[in-house]
Amino acid sequence: MNTITDTHYNFPNQKSVYKGKVREVYNIDDELLVMIATDRLSAFDVVMPRGIPFKGQILNQIATKMMKATEDLVPNWLIDTPDPNVAVGHLCKPFKVEMVIRGYLSGHAAREYKAGKRTLCGVAMPDGMKENDKFPNPIITPSTKADNGAHDEDISREEILAEAIVTEEDYLILEEYTRKLFQRGTEIAADRGLILVDTKYEFGKTKDGKIVLIDEIHTPDSSRYFYAEGYQDRQQKDEPQKQLSKEFVRQWLISNGFQGKEGQEIPEMNNEYITSVSERYIELYENITGEIFEKADVSEVEKRIENNVLQYLQK
Repeated sequence: MNTITDTHYNFPNQKSVYKGKVREVYNIDDELLVMIATDRLSAFDVVMPRGIPFKGQILNQIATKMMKATEDLVPNWLIDTPDPNVAVGHLCKPFKVEMVIRGYLSGHAAREYKAGKRTLCGVAMPDGMKENDKFPNPIITPSTKADNGAHDEDISREEILAEAIVTEEDYLILEEYTRKLFQRGTEIAADRGLILVDTKYEFGKTKDGKIVLIDEIHTPDSSRYFYAEGYQDRQQKDEPQKQLSKEFVRQWLISNGFQGKEGQEIPEMNNEYITSVSERYIELYENITGEIFEKADVSEVEKRIENNVLQYLQK
């Protein structure tokens, strides 16, 4: 259970550190960002007390592969990956919104729909749908990018523009990039026998004003996948879809009385459950990438990361 859940590095020319729910981002000389994917597990915007073995490596390596598979469509922040848990890229100023795009009525959208709502983030959802049905066209349902510890909130395009969170000119680019990335992600998933159900993208601006994709892309933390085989049959029989995402963690938490609401206690995750979550993440990796997952040496994981980053920065 040797996991990395918190880092305290002091790299040369380090200006600051930002600690997100899962990633820790080191600003190097206001030029580079060193992003470390920890093994922290977040659900309902709450970080769980224990880390998941190899989760950070899995997320980092999927995101890297997907950035490379989409860089012809949308520019991204990534320069290199000097360690299995580390990505290094250009310093960017993040937009304060997450671009969520949904091809199917699942997860949060399905929960809102069941509660009787027929619009989400100002976007209409057709009547007569059941959970996990495909939308006629993918819908973009943005959320605010909350500071650490706070909940992300649904927000409409109109509110984003009215509150001047993003300019209209930039927002049109964010929408265009979101749709292009989702289309490519859908094609990549189909090649693996999967359906990309929904996902979120984050964008930032480089120093020279270019809008680029940042953070992660098409990982099981940021995306939901179904197995394509049997999808239609399960829908017709009103059976739950077989899926690859973090939803299995959320469902386990819900069944144990936790949804991140005030006064609720996080249920205990014992070693057996932690191991099962790790195994599910490895399954996710292998299905999403089509490659066998190779576990990195985690005997001295914090030292390993530090050495690899220092070697990279010295170059």
